[in-house]
Amino acid sequence: VILVVARWRRHPRKRTTPAETLSGATAAAIRYVRYSPGLRALLFRAGIVMFFASGLLALLPAVAHEVSKSPTGYGFLLGSFGFGAVLGALAMQRARARWSAEAVVSGGVLVFGLSTMAAGMFHNLPTLNAAMLIAGAAWIVFISLFNVITLNHTPDWVRARVLAVWLLVFQGAMAGGSAVWGALATRTGIHVALIWAGAGTIATAALGLLFKLPDLTVDLTPWVHWKLPIMSNEDPAITDSGPALVTVEYDVEPEHQARFLQAVHKYERIRRRDGAYQWGIFRNLESPNRYVEMFLVDSWAEHMRQHERSTHADREVEERVQSLARGTPKVHHLVRPTPKL
Repeated sequence: VILVVARWRRHPRKRTTPAETLSGATAAAIRYVRYSPGLRALLFRAGIVMFFASGLLALLPAVAHEVSKSPTGYGFLLGSFGFGAVLGALAMQRARARWSAEAVVSGGVLVFGLSTMAAGMFHNLPTLNAAMLIAGAAWIVFISLFNVITLNHTPDWVRARVLAVWLLVFQGAMAGGSAVWGALATRTGIHVALIWAGAGTIATAALGLLFKLPDLTVDLTPWVHWKLPIMSNEDPAITDSGPALVTVEYDVEPEHQARFLQAVHKYERIRRRDGAYQWGIFRNLESPNRYVEMFLVDSWAEHMRQHERSTHADREVEERVQSLARGTPKVHHLVRPTPKL
């Protein structure tokens, strides 16, 4: 790894916006997840699955001690799990070519749940090794797909931060689930706890009916098409000025106004996801055909970053809004002035 990193020649990318602060970058990641329904559904589903699936690995040492009374038994069970993961990784590409990601994930969760229940029902080492082999294959299938979908459904600028959120959910669910299944095992016994953990894992497969996995074909490449305003005062300190207020004025015919409002409200999620902390759409009472969209961003620098965060997946929403308006929308940028002392 050190050799590869040492030989890697990364092409430098020219920065066109000021660097983010740690707190600002963290807030941007949380905001992105909050206003991305597909990611929220994925993280929620992964967290629930991991809570129940953690039961098998958490109780595996106790199972091994019960059936073999030596560390060797635990080594065999863990080795079978690892070998199964290798086999699952080899078979996953073929499975993905044949079935959808939703079917593969749900199938992997079902198989893992059945393997967990089998670990709770059988008490001899060869049978448990077979169950762990199958469990390992199923584990790598749904874990890797959750991970891949998270990466593919996140644009470059926030990918590492969203992956950190995914790891937080993953590890948090594993830790919390392990504590719960360990506590249940002390009260009801190891085998009963494993059966309940397996049944819960199987039940989570039904989450696919309510929380669909995000579309893997979504185009998240940057769509940098907004033009920054030509400012009369090129003061370098302007980048730190804020908050910044952006208004977009639309001229909408009466017959299009209902559809326009529906379309522009879909645009709200995109504005907030990419940096706005307040958003609104207003109608001009003196000119009823004129609507003004406004949103506030923390600073002018953050609004510059907002320009770079638009993706081709957002294009349909934006073009739908503009198709229902007459002419080109008028955009105005305002920042709160800083009094000079």
